[in-house]
Amino acid sequence: MISTSLARRLSLAVLGLSSLSATVAAAQATTSQKGVGITIANIDPSVKPCEDFFHYASGNWLKSNPIPAAESRWGSFNELADHNNATLRAILNDAAKNAPKAAKGSNAQKVGDFYASAMDSAAIEAAGLKYLQPHLNRIAAIKDLGEMQRFLADPKAHTGSVWYGMGVGQDDKISTQYAVQFGQGGLSLPDRDYYLKDDARSKAIRTAYDTYLVNTFKMLGDNEATAKANAATVQRIETRLAKASKARVDLRDPYANYNKMTLAEADAAYPNLALPLTLKEEGLGAAKEVIIGQPDFLKEVSAMLKDEPIADQKQYLRFHLVTSVVPALPKAFGDESFKFSQVLSGAKKQQPRWKRMLGSTDRALGEAFGQLYVDKAFSPAAKARAKQMIENLRTAYGERIKATDWMSAATKTEALKKLNAFTVKIGYPDKWKDYSALTIGRESYLNNILAAREWASKDEISHFGKPIDRNEWGMTPPTVNAYYNPPMNEIVFPAGILQPPFYDPKADDAVNYGGIGAVIGHEMTHGFDDQGRQYNSEGNLKDWWTKEDADKFNAKAAIVGKQYDAFAPLDSVHVNGKLTMGENLADLGGLTIAYQAFEKTPQAKAQAKIDGFTPEQRFFLAYAQIWRTNARPEYLRQQVQVDPHSPAQFRTNGPLMNMPEFYKAFGCQDGNKMMRASADRSKIW
Repeated sequence: MISTSLARRLSLAVLGLSSLSATVAAAQATTSQKGVGITIANIDPSVKPCEDFFHYASGNWLKSNPIPAAESRWGSFNELADHNNATLRAILNDAAKNAPKAAKGSNAQKVGDFYASAMDSAAIEAAGLKYLQPHLNRIAAIKDLGEMQRFLADPKAHTGSVWYGMGVGQDDKISTQYAVQFGQGGLSLPDRDYYLKDDARSKAIRTAYDTYLVNTFKMLGDNEATAKANAATVQRIETRLAKASKARVDLRDPYANYNKMTLAEADAAYPNLALPLTLKEEGLGAAKEVIIGQPDFLKEVSAMLKDEPIADQKQYLRFHLVTSVVPALPKAFGDESFKFSQVLSGAKKQQPRWKRMLGSTDRALGEAFGQLYVDKAFSPAAKARAKQMIENLRTAYGERIKATDWMSAATKTEALKKLNAFTVKIGYPDKWKDYSALTIGRESYLNNILAAREWASKDEISHFGKPIDRNEWGMTPPTVNAYYNPPMNEIVFPAGILQPPFYDPKADDAVNYGGIGAVIGHEMTHGFDDQGRQYNSEGNLKDWWTKEDADKFNAKAAIVGKQYDAFAPLDSVHVNGKLTMGENLADLGGLTIAYQAFEKTPQAKAQAKIDGFTPEQRFFLAYAQIWRTNARPEYLRQQVQVDPHSPAQFRTNGPLMNMPEFYKAFGCQDGNKMMRASADRSKIW
């Protein structure tokens, strides 16, 4: 899951809306009729639903939809993204064609020229390193620690992600204020363990990474021996950073990662980071306090800046600068980057340039581009229907909280207060970002990337000292995703995901509640998962639970953790129940709440069959079919190591194995694989 500051935690899910359709109204008068929204042909009847519901619901689809060569996985998210991309590509082609005639400085001009420069591969090839060289020269000119500190403090240094992360975001304990935050970073590989583990796959990845490093340095002009030496230097520096980094499970503890201190205290603790200079150059000179996410990591970086030879540090910066702008460099750089990424993802070929540059435009000019998208692809009526369904789910959640038999009255009161305080954002921002200070042209794609990067940094830093901007979004409108943001206590659903198969206005309520309803419930449950529950109704990191209730919650969550630890997508590759805890709890809670809300609909009460399935069966089939996914082994290995989300088959089967409602719908019996013994089930909400 995607964020503009270190404080923001965004979480992947699906979402949608629902209303009683004419299809359902007609179905009430008959035993069974043909429905919309569930693809019956996807079902594999050779698999028993109570043995493996993932393969029962989508088995035929899995067999007939091999992973495209340019993808590492393929599922409903990808299908919807491809559908959206067709619309987005048409918008961008028109924008690029019409940009010369558009008003200079308008969003249409900027979006069109950015995409046109990105797609002009001939110009990029002809330019070579022309536009990159001034930035490489700046790095080469650094002579000592003082000059290195001044360079790193310069917001125009454009080195990519080096040493650590810095940003401005909400203060987790004072959610009405922005704070300056620092945290670990600086690695090129997806996780610290890739540098530290000695299993065969980790070694193979490091070997491939070394090849990538060597070839990149050679393309920059180094001879073979120098390139190999510089590659070894980067690996050594990043390995040292990895050893100082916290593991992903440890990063899930919001209290342990909140360490506020005065700027003077931070400067004394990390003297070689030159934090006062950095804040001054970034326009944050008024900051008197900072929040340090991982103090031991920052301490090690401070030591490294003094210990590591300046010549070695320069090679580290040089590589990170280059790899942060690969798409804007000659094709050979992109080819080398893709060769290495293949080892991680298993993809057989590179995505077409238009698709990669579409993503680049979305990242650089997300809301300018997004405005053009929603004008074409998202109606006010869809937004209104989504709002109604969300309120239905909120009502059902409140009923579940009140009915819990393990939570005290005092904690229930606070939980309901938090639930009722959820802010809901649907489709697109009410107020769009202002890109007037960003200059985009057609001369250089690389310069456009750096200009957009600089603008985004200034935009984030400009928040400091001002009231919290509650109109801000962490995802762009075309995004096929959703999130919950704890300090804002908000649930957010971009326009991109409010489409089939997640939401279908022609489908019956069972389909929409099993699809988008479960996603809405998922995001709501993030407010009450093992991390989100630690924030109160105002978005502050503050304990509102009695000790007894917290202990009971943790015991129930531990059952879920144990369940997922046992899941293995590949031989000897197990899901990490602690890393995926929040998402697993959100899946279970979201589906439970969506089911309760669905049971109130006329369709559920009428009990008419559609396509031969009861309303409850259609609900669970809809849920399972949104998670249909084929994934490469390389992708799955990386997912279980770095992703807080479980693989798709366990996001399907895992929650259902805890739900008596599912057992009843499909007549599951003791001994069926999908049916857990009562003592092994988890029921929280």
